[in-house]
Amino acid sequence: MKKLKRITALIGVIALFALYIYTLVLAIIGSEQTMNLFMTAVVATVVLPVLLWTYSFIYKLLKNNYSEEAREKTEELKRAQENEDDNCDE
Repeated sequence: MKKLKRITALIGVIALFALYIYTLVLAIIGSEQTMNLFMTAVVATVVLPVLLWTYSFIYKLLKNNYSEEAREKTEELKRAQENEDDNCDE
């Protein structure tokens, strides 16, 4: 999980950095889209980290839920196998 968080954070930082660089280059060139890209960068500064956190949170919930189900099924299989072994011994 720690590795996934680091990778996700790195992707977010790279995406924001690229967006800021792109906006800066267009501002220097004097493009008509500079203000729109600046507003996009400002919104992305808030939205992108929130989305990345949400994805990692959902992943953690799903992983924990799956782990519990897997443990329960493993215990059921062990009990069933023990019952079969007890029945074969008799």
